[in-house]
Amino acid sequence: MSFRKGGTMKSFTVKSDERVEMIDITARIRAAVKESRVRNGICYVFVPHTTAAVTVNENADPAVPRDILMGLSKIVPFGDPQYRHMEGNSDAHIKTSLVGSSEMVIIENGGLVLGTWQSVFFCEFDGPRTRKVLVKILPAE
Repeated sequence: MSFRKGGTMKSFTVKSDERVEMIDITARIRAAVKESRVRNGICYVFVPHTTAAVTVNENADPAVPRDILMGLSKIVPFGDPQYRHMEGNSDAHIKTSLVGSSEMVIIENGGLVLGTWQSVFFCEFDGPRTRKVLVKILPAE
């Protein structure tokens, strides 16, 4: 599959209410794809922040995002006295590196190709804040 040059770039903001949370942004990404009128291609989702991330995971059971955040907090605890970063948010930087700043989702027949239970989540690790999400839509030739 090859892609046409250019594509469409959209952006939107996400407002978090907690220091650490996962926010379902699937509907907003679907809206960007629909607005682009791209039938087949690729949708890149990018979070341009060093303490926030994006991931695809289950949204059928609200316990899953809570469990993911709990597991990350066990691996990378908040406020470890051995952290040297002066802002006090080293855990957020590490969690962002582990989860990642981007996701790619296939577009087919004008819609996102996601599994039955999958959603796209914005992951806040240093909130509450207002953040930006970039969506780049590349049509297939």
